[in-house]
Amino acid sequence: MTPMRQHYLDQQLPGPYFLLTFTVPEPLRPFIRSHQRLAYHALFQASATALKRLAKDERFIGTDLPGCTGVLHTWGRQLQYHPHIHYIVPGGGLSQDRTAWRPSRANFFVPVKALSPVYRTLFKEEMRQAGLLEHVAPQVWTLPWNVHSQANHNGRSAFPYLAPYVVRGAISNSRIVGLTDRTVTFTYRKPGSARPRTINLDAIEFIRRFLQHVLPDGFMKVRHFGFLHASCAIPLDTIRLMIVQAHPADCTPTPLTPPAPFVAFCPICGGQMRVVARLWTTHRTFADTS
Repeated sequence: MTPMRQHYLDQQLPGPYFLLTFTVPEPLRPFIRSHQRLAYHALFQASATALKRLAKDERFIGTDLPGCTGVLHTWGRQLQYHPHIHYIVPGGGLSQDRTAWRPSRANFFVPVKALSPVYRTLFKEEMRQAGLLEHVAPQVWTLPWNVHSQANHNGRSAFPYLAPYVVRGAISNSRIVGLTDRTVTFTYRKPGSARPRTINLDAIEFIRRFLQHVLPDGFMKVRHFGFLHASCAIPLDTIRLMIVQAHPADCTPTPLTPPAPFVAFCPICGGQMRVVARLWTTHRTFADTS
């Protein structure tokens, strides 16, 4: 198990989790690419605030302090520019007096149809405050801003899905299968298909696509909100106890599945390779934001 994955599992709370993805319409992407630092920050603020606003509604959860962790992701399967944010969200939040846990339903956090227009409006306000609203194509505000939500029984399945986005680059070396006559060939998979396909790009186009996913210097692509924020005075152990006391039947520990052994093959001869050592970076990629 990698240290990154272990870090998230150590923070896991009992009960259901939700994976939410906030996207933007295609006409907005050129603007975001030209104003990355400001626009990425606005995407985080708008999406997290929208989640908090709907979670506060008594019809859904009735908590003014949910918790969520978001990871910025900017590429599609063919290295096209596709900025969006993945969130992992525990199913509930704290009561107003911070003494009890308010659970969500096991298969429903907040309605994505209501979340989408709130998210769009909040981003628009961020652009207005930054004085950049006139630079955004007007049709952007009439298009749907798709938000997807998927329920997970517990974090054991949700965290492994999210963790690779923290350290993964736009493309791995193993996907690059050819470089001839200034043409780069790499593999990709279409959504919903397990069959690998290949795409050929001119070397300059490949470099262009790759470099557009390099984040602004010092920008933190992982951010925590609500009770997961570092400034929250209530420890996770206390929150975990609240959940167990309020809903013991939903907090049965899930047995761990041993990780599959790592197997790598030589890209030249195809033979199985032997792991000699594992090296981990000491660079921190985590950030906390209100």
